[in-house]
Amino acid sequence: MNWREFWNGTHSIYVNERHRALHYDRIAKDIASLIPSPDACVLDYGCGEAESADIVARRCGMLYLYDSAPNVQERLRVRFGRNDKIVVLSSEALDAMTDHSLDTFVANSVVQYLSHMEFEALLDLAKRKLKPDGKLIVADVIPETANFIDDTRALLAFALQGGFLLPALAGLGSTMFSEYRKLRQEIGLTRYAEEDIETLFSAHGYRAERASTNIGHNQSRMIFVARPL
Repeated sequence: MNWREFWNGTHSIYVNERHRALHYDRIAKDIASLIPSPDACVLDYGCGEAESADIVARRCGMLYLYDSAPNVQERLRVRFGRNDKIVVLSSEALDAMTDHSLDTFVANSVVQYLSHMEFEALLDLAKRKLKPDGKLIVADVIPETANFIDDTRALLAFALQGGFLLPALAGLGSTMFSEYRKLRQEIGLTRYAEEDIETLFSAHGYRAERASTNIGHNQSRMIFVARPL
């Protein structure tokens, strides 16, 4: 199994429904806060289930959702099929999208599941699709120095604030035996030093800088805002 197959299948990475709902609500609000104007054209790349995408859609002109997992795409179409400001893209539709048409390209919690080569291809794709004055947001990037304690501390703080601390504590135990944990051990997650990822941006024609506040609850991870040169 690879990461794409994992996300395309049935899995449970949330300790309960409250955790799941608060997770998606936080991400949607954080993305919405980064949208430059109410008529902006936005792509959420690798969006996952994006259960609160309607929050983002209310802040922009058009929201495109893309996930490489076909089953996720289908669930998104069912969930948002009646929202005329949300379009769910297949891989073919993403490739066919008009070049230089996007104001904002968001890749949140994506690059850790990509190889270096795949990340470079993503940078080139975003460069083609963004307007000359558009911006690429790459968030939830795992630092080279990150460890399990950082993730645990962030989850427990989020759980305490959100009112699901006891389920989170129980969930930490079950995670040790989960398919997600097994894949992390077998395949791993891609990590970056800040200077290395900035070098990659530059090599692919971007001016990038690290922002202060990551998307989502884990502030030990990094977020970068990049603009085409």
